Amino acid sequence: MGKPGKVIKNEAISAWGAPLDTLVENKLTLSHDAAELHLYETFQQAHLIQLRFNAPVMTSMLSGRKVMHLRELDPFNYQPGESLLLPSDRLMQIDFPDATFDDPTRCLALTISDEFIRETVAELNEQVPRVETSDQWQLDTDNYLLRNDPEISSLIDKLIRLFRENNPFKPFFIKNTLRELIVRLSQTQARLGLIHQTNQHLTTNRLAYVVAYIRDNLTRALSVEELCDKACLSKSHFFRLFKSELGVSPVQFILTERIRLAKAILSNPAKSITDACYESGFNSLTHFSNAFRSIERISPRQFKRQLFGMS
Repeated sequence: MGKPGKVIKNEAISAWGAPLDTLVENKLTLSHDAAELHLYETFQQAHLIQLRFNAPVMTSMLSGRKVMHLRELDPFNYQPGESLLLPSDRLMQIDFPDATFDDPTRCLALTISDEFIRETVAELNEQVPRVETSDQWQLDTDNYLLRNDPEISSLIDKLIRLFRENNPFKPFFIKNTLRELIVRLSQTQARLGLIHQTNQHLTTNRLAYVVAYIRDNLTRALSVEELCDKACLSKSHFFRLFKSELGVSPVQFILTERIRLAKAILSNPAKSITDACYESGFNSLTHFSNAFRSIERISPRQFKRQLFGMS
């Protein structure tokens, strides 16, 4: 990206050679020593707009919809609440199928110095090592699409506000918030790897082994002591490392996995809410309903109704 303080430029042209600025009615670029924030509002439909940045970039949808075309990936819808990490100089081709003057498509692109990312991740590995010495915290920017969790969404909103502020402490606040964002993204990627690619880590990561063990025994009572024993860790060490790498406590993870199983059961039209309750490891319909609502924001009955239109 260059030395700190260097302005980060971006290249944006349409498929027919028109500058992006002719299609983007509002574009705001705000700079910091280690990063640059670009805010876009698009007011008309367009197709295959080309965009690239000369630094690692995190893009996030704020409103509206894009269709993204990236190398080696099928085109996909890109919607609010999602973010995409890309390496330096990666070409994006973008469709704006729904943009209108009254309902513009809004998005941001946050470029961050590659050196700043490396320094932050190195400090994270030094101060908070992962559970296995063979694993390292890292930030994968190779076409990495993720759904923003509440912490990442909050940090994105905070950065937009900080970049707009006129405050003598602004550079300090932005730097600290960028560091937190990098750490949160690293945690998210590590967590998703353990949750969605569990089998790949079974023999090398104790927490992956515990995740698999929980899933294999969801329908019976699981004690923390039992899980600590499987991880070969003390109770306090196990709790700290589980929360650090998976983002939730062991009890909350078990609850989330049981609700995930319950949703799969409810997706079978032959299964009832009572079936889903007991077959996913709950021993009380009231507890099941309350837990389901706390995670899904709707009741099991409402979930089933949305799937099948049942009364």
